[in-house]
Amino acid sequence: MRFTLAAKRTRAAFTLAEVLAALAFMAIVIPVAMEGLQVANRAGQVGHRKATAARIADRVLNEVIVTGQWRTSTQGGTVQERQQNYRWSLRSEPWQQGTMRVVTVQVIYPVQGENYDVNVSTLVDSAQ
Repeated sequence: MRFTLAAKRTRAAFTLAEVLAALAFMAIVIPVAMEGLQVANRAGQVGHRKATAARIADRVLNEVIVTGQWRTSTQGGTVQERQQNYRWSLRSEPWQQGTMRVVTVQVIYPVQGENYDVNVSTLVDSAQ
């Protein structure tokens, strides 16, 4: 009986080749999985900050239209929200028809060292 118990114990263990194969597999899979997590994290941050940037652009655009500041030269500024800076710039360009002008607010925001932007535009009658 002792002989059969010892034989079962040796069959239950992993061989060196199996352990090395498992380590090699993990060495390939772990970096790929980490890269996937980083891409997913960046996509989540970009989506969240893009929504915030669009809200800021809409707010700035409404403010400059109501106050008439869109008539002045190019403007810009920075808005801080949740410890994140969003740079905005305003430009007004003639539209191809009539006295209308295209007023655009561009908001630039960084995510993991790269800059992304959101543009919000509207038409304004410059004759008024």
